[in-house]
Amino acid sequence: MRIRSMILFAMIYCAACLPGSMRAQTDAGTPHLARQGSATQLLVDGKPFLILAGELSNNAATALAPMEPIWPRLVEGNLNTVLVGVSWAQFEPEEGKFNYTLVDGVIAKARENRMHIVFLWFGSWKNGTSSYPPYWLKKDYMRFPHIQIGEGKTVSITGPVETLTTFSDATRDADAKAFGALMAHIKQVDGRQHTVLMIQVENEVGVLRDSRDRSPAANRAFSGPVPTELMSYLVLHKDTLAPELKELWAANGDKKSGTWEEVFGAGKPATLDLPVQTTPALLGQLEHERSWQKLHWASDEIFMAWNYARYMEKVVEAGKAAYNIPMYTNAWLQQPWGAWPGTYPSGGPLPQVHDVWRAGAPQIDMLAPDIYIEYFDDVCERFMRNGNALFIPEAITNPANAYVAFGKYNTIGFSPFGIDYQPVPRDLAETYSLLNRMSPMILAHQGTDSITAVHLREGDAPRKVKLGNYTVTLNYVGRKTYRIPQPEALAAATPQTGASAQGSPIEAAAIVISTGPDEFYFIGGGVRIEFSVDTPGPKNVGIGDVQEGTLTDGKWVVTRELAGDDDAQSENLTLRPYTSMRVTLYRFP
Repeated sequence: MRIRSMILFAMIYCAACLPGSMRAQTDAGTPHLARQGSATQLLVDGKPFLILAGELSNNAATALAPMEPIWPRLVEGNLNTVLVGVSWAQFEPEEGKFNYTLVDGVIAKARENRMHIVFLWFGSWKNGTSSYPPYWLKKDYMRFPHIQIGEGKTVSITGPVETLTTFSDATRDADAKAFGALMAHIKQVDGRQHTVLMIQVENEVGVLRDSRDRSPAANRAFSGPVPTELMSYLVLHKDTLAPELKELWAANGDKKSGTWEEVFGAGKPATLDLPVQTTPALLGQLEHERSWQKLHWASDEIFMAWNYARYMEKVVEAGKAAYNIPMYTNAWLQQPWGAWPGTYPSGGPLPQVHDVWRAGAPQIDMLAPDIYIEYFDDVCERFMRNGNALFIPEAITNPANAYVAFGKYNTIGFSPFGIDYQPVPRDLAETYSLLNRMSPMILAHQGTDSITAVHLREGDAPRKVKLGNYTVTLNYVGRKTYRIPQPEALAAATPQTGASAQGSPIEAAAIVISTGPDEFYFIGGGVRIEFSVDTPGPKNVGIGDVQEGTLTDGKWVVTRELAGDDDAQSENLTLRPYTSMRVTLYRFP
């Protein structure tokens, strides 16, 4: 891997010496998405690539000097990619005048540290509000209008709020122009070197403190008919719609035309109280546990999803016209403490309205979840419906979830948030080192039935997975870990998650790969492994070779042969933390 890294660095250095006219050309190795079986993978320079990333805190890269001590920590943490915000306000400080200094500086430092970048375009919206547009745009509120929200008693602000409305061609076109300029510049400086892998367009869009925009333009649109383009899409894809949306539409008569409320049911009354959080006391315990997976005031959320999608389609269109690399947008999730639209950003790309986003913004390549809640598997499964490629741009720093994301859910990448707050935790650094070494094998099996993954907490029942000719049983053994604390705002917003204290036990996890009739590889740690027969023939399973090792230049290199005490006298195996293991089996009467 060291040789490969040196070759890559030499290629980057040579490419940097090319004339500008040649560097400006995009080559065939441009990052793009491709299918492998049931998986979607990111290809870079013609080869599949696992994004082992972390996202910087929002303003970490708004100046280059404070980033200097951060880069070495990212390298030591074994990241191969960093997610970096680009502020519209800094990029276009005066209308029509673009400042490329920060973008160029970040790209240069990433190359110096042999790292890739996913840029996050903080344009019209960030976390459901509009704090990153430039000052010249913010102050011209007549030209660039804001949303309005209702009059619920617990809403701290009524009327216009400092959040841009989707019902403004002027704002949309200004955003698209700036984003197009950003992408054109990235192509010019990186079109052959591919430091920049993907782009996030906006961030966690949606209306907060109300279920929809109630500005005059929004009210006129809401009282009018559902657009023909949306209805035609829903009719054409009726059989494969998200079950939440399909059931809601059927409950309202499967109408093929009408106003938003006629087709999708009543919205929230403007004067109805909207609490800050949907607590158990408010919903009742049962509803609190299930309500976060349901549509509430569906016409409002679907209406906003359509309008955010149409707005962002124009922005993405301008960006892809300049430089066509994968683009995604991310979602602030609905959750038990925020089950009603408005307690989470209403209209964002959540699973229940993915079909609306696909209809309104077909050029967005992926709809991505920011996972700060405990229901990791459930969120991944819902975001993978109908072939949506999975990328996890924000998450709590639980490395066990990385194994599951890559091994079970074929994710393109995994990225804990706030990676710059302190040195990368040892647990994550060791996990990324292992995943990087074993990535050729993981990538080769993604999208097939020969790979899966499990994670276990202390006290969990054993997990059984069937691969090849065997059933593999994995039991929790456990380990200690070190994690980045969540920022206070995130911890307050997700009290059921919280960050574990240093040294606390967390989930054990393992990727399991069947590479032949009697051969398995295990990647991860903290589990005890047992085998049983799953096909006709002799019923007893014997353990043949047991090897700890790693991939080097794509070949398996043995570091230890195990037997005796280390395989319980051939009765079972224990996968030590941050380890990859090859096991062969045989059967006997």
